[in-house]
Amino acid sequence: MLNLAYAIVLILFAGAAVAGLSARAAAKWFAQLFALAAFAATVALAYVFAAAGKLALTVDLVSIGKVAVLGIVIDKISVLIALAVVGVGLLICIYSAVYLSEDNREHPDPGRRSYFAWLLAFIGSMAGLVFASTLVGQLLFFEMTGVCSWALIAYYQDAASTRAAAKALLLTHVGSLGLYVAAAALFAATGTFALSAIGSLGTATKTIVLMAILFAAWGKSAQLPLQMWLPDAMVAPTPISAYLHAAAMVKVGVYIFARGLLAAGSVPESVGWVGAVMAVVTMIYGFVMYLPQKDLKRLLAYSTITQLSYVFLGLSLSVFGSRLAFDGAIAHIFNHAFAKSLFFLVAGALAYTTGTRMLPKLRGILTRSPLLGISFCVAALAVAGVPPFNGFFSKFAIFSGGFAAAQNHVLLLPLVIIAMFESVGSFAWFLHWVGSAVLGKPSPEVADAAPVPASIRAVLVVLVLMTLCSGEIGASWLGWNSP
Repeated sequence: MLNLAYAIVLILFAGAAVAGLSARAAAKWFAQLFALAAFAATVALAYVFAAAGKLALTVDLVSIGKVAVLGIVIDKISVLIALAVVGVGLLICIYSAVYLSEDNREHPDPGRRSYFAWLLAFIGSMAGLVFASTLVGQLLFFEMTGVCSWALIAYYQDAASTRAAAKALLLTHVGSLGLYVAAAALFAATGTFALSAIGSLGTATKTIVLMAILFAAWGKSAQLPLQMWLPDAMVAPTPISAYLHAAAMVKVGVYIFARGLLAAGSVPESVGWVGAVMAVVTMIYGFVMYLPQKDLKRLLAYSTITQLSYVFLGLSLSVFGSRLAFDGAIAHIFNHAFAKSLFFLVAGALAYTTGTRMLPKLRGILTRSPLLGISFCVAALAVAGVPPFNGFFSKFAIFSGGFAAAQNHVLLLPLVIIAMFESVGSFAWFLHWVGSAVLGKPSPEVADAAPVPASIRAVLVVLVLMTLCSGEIGASWLGWNSP
């Protein structure tokens, strides 16, 4: 298992080097090849881990004296999230190879080798963070994802993209200060950076460490008060927006908070209250902000902010004794990766074929391109949490866990109810745009749309299927417990 975990990360960084040094025409093929190899290694790791009984394994890689600086953790959570991180990364590589072309009506661009090099490095950084067993390891890959996202957001090299990239790098780096504080406090108290040591801390120090990790998580996952970088990052190529919003970058925050809570064992309730209240406040903010959006990508950006708030809410509710809420939050990280990737890649396909992603100009998609119309509907229903799509199962677990926790902490009840109202409201709003953009007589832009390339169609079909089955996959893998 350890060799497979090493291989996943090393394959991706080796691929980044090869793609960066190869000819432009070859870079996209190398990217797909190395991403496929990494995904095969991830699937093999999941198989071997399951065959071994899903027993957690932690190994130190780099130590200074007796202090573990870097290490690897292989458990149910890291393997599940790695499957999403690397699997969606492979789909993004396949999609990008066609999306970056002169035939793209929104952004004609032949695709530079730097794009594929940074993309593979991005996937590798995410995989490294998922398997990191120390705060120093998390911090290292936390910063590496920031650098990769900076390069990819700025890909088009115009004023808007370079400004948005700098904003994302700056604000997420501000968030990283929380990890520095957490690492320093943990080392001062225990003499180690291992996440497992959080459980041995006293109440006061444990609160400081977890609050600092939570602050870092807010920065990376675009939660209040560090949320403002995410909508501006939509100037990136749409496949990058999809990966950044679905399986990478923003998932760093919720993941490190989940690992901190898991390692802590008994968590001070103050951490749960702060996390839950800020999650609901951010959820309301995101919902209000995406109501006026006409640009489909910016609408999805604010939707991402709210969906991540559900994860923070579930993780925070677990502090009050609900393991089901914790498992639901982890499952939502997994499920959201596929649902939101699908939605963004539908937006990219529409922009590629019509030259616009402005919703008022998109009408009659189903008539002109049935696959895009169906994919739009599926993505909207999955993100809104409508059964039988994946978002329903993880949201249901979060809400169920929340009601269970509220039996002993009645003030949690209003927070859970507000979150349920947001879910219904987001469903109604997405339903509005389904009726407006998907149905009806095609608008001039949609009627004149170019054919959707085969590779893009294939990626969309895979993601549609995953919105139907990833909910069951995640629940089965985690072995959901009762509240």
